[in-house]
Formats: sequence, C-alpha cells, structure tokens
Amino acid sequence: MTLWNGVLWLHLVAMAFFVGGQLMLAAVLVPVLRSAGNRDALRAAARRFGAGTLAAVGVLVLTGVAMASHYHRWSESTLQVKLGLVVLVAVLIGAHMRRPEWHLLDAAIFLVSLAIVWLGIVVAG
Repeated sequence: MTLWNGVLWLHLVAMAFFVGGQLMLAAVLVPVLRSAGNRDALRAAARRFGAGTLAAVGVLVLTGVAMASHYHRWSESTLQVKLGLVVLVAVLIGAHMRRPEWHLLDAAIFLVSLAIVWLGIVVAG
C-alpha cells in the first residue's frame, strides 16, 4: 500500500460519511423524528451531522487537492465540472442553513452530491 492509497481511502471515507449521512437522515432519521413530533431531537441530530459534515468536507478538500496535484488532473474537464458541482453544493448547503424548511434544498444537495460521486469515479477511472 502506498501513501496515495491511504489518501484515496481517506477521501472515500469522508465521501461515504457525507453522502451516506444525507441518505440516512433523509430516509430514516427525519421521517421517524418528525412522525414522533420530536423537533428538538431532529435539530440536535442535524447539528451533530453538520459538525461531522464540516470535518468530512475538510478531509475531502485536502485529499482532493493532494490527489489532483499528485496525479496532474487539474486541467481535466471532468474534474473541473466536479469542482463546479462542489461549489454548487456549498451554495445549496448555505441556503439550506438559512431556510431549513425548504425541503427541496435537501433533495438538491443529495442529487448534486451523487453527481459529484459519479464524476469522482470517472476522474479516477
């Protein structure tokens, strides 16, 4: 195993936390806590996930920059589209933080995140 295998592993774990956490929140936690009428628990879970998301995004940025530099990928159009979608997700997350009741933002963040994962597979391949 090389250092770059470890960097890729960290990148994939952070991505799994970010995207998998969104799926878990949307498919399980939010519906259960809403039906139970437990808004406080829902807010607490969202805050905790938000803190974990910040850490995951930090790891994604650091490892992504390192790999793009190491593998000389900065000029690839697929990576540039992926980075554009990352910026879009950041904007959507900012909007979601201001308007958490706009549930369409949740879906948009998740779908754009899935597109980012797909483009990551294309870039790596």
